[in-house]
Amino acid sequence: MLREDLFSIPRHVGIIMDGNGRWATARGLARTRGHREGIEAAKRIVIAAIDRKIEYLSLYAFSTENWRRASEEVSFIMGLVARNLRSQYGFYRKHNVKVRHSGNLAGLPPEVQSEIQAVSDETRDHSALTVNLAVNYGGRDEIVRSVNRWLETRGEDSVPAEAFSEQLLAEHLDLPDLPDPDLIIRTGGDRRMSNFLLWESAYAELYFSDHFWPDWNGEDFERALKDYATRKRNFGGMR
Repeated sequence: MLREDLFSIPRHVGIIMDGNGRWATARGLARTRGHREGIEAAKRIVIAAIDRKIEYLSLYAFSTENWRRASEEVSFIMGLVARNLRSQYGFYRKHNVKVRHSGNLAGLPPEVQSEIQAVSDETRDHSALTVNLAVNYGGRDEIVRSVNRWLETRGEDSVPAEAFSEQLLAEHLDLPDLPDPDLIIRTGGDRRMSNFLLWESAYAELYFSDHFWPDWNGEDFERALKDYATRKRNFGGMR
């Protein structure tokens, strides 16, 4: 493992976990096997993130666009999410992981909603790492819901609509207390954001890997962190 004093560590890492289906297809397996293996990869990276003392890890598990996939695959993924949230309680306790959720909770099946709420309650006092599960999440959808939340809370004496600001929008995001991601990782070879944390990642560093998500391990994560350490972040200022 690389020494911590050799490079800076991001506080918040987001991961677009891509390539589960292609990983399975390349091996002559059902796409559902790729999703199962993707959960094991996520557990490996959670442990690696704790080892590197990262505070927040956002995992893009299911997007608002993923509903367009075959109904059989969507049903499998929803069931997999619900079952694994429940079955991984021991993992969360052992590693002191707090689980939170971003995305349109109301748009998920009732059993998935209840499991997300249960694991959030169960792990609320854990402190080694906060894992944000982005399920039924889309960056554009989050921005729209943020504006609507603000509109719903406006009273007659509140700030006028023309005074709406970046700060007000940010305060009404799904998890406004989370810091913006410092690093966004995408696995699976594609090089695009796919509607992930669009508002929050305005100045995030981007890292793309050709490895499919089920193959990812601590060494892959270390390479991403080492690459991040070479970046000079100036947030629009001069170098």
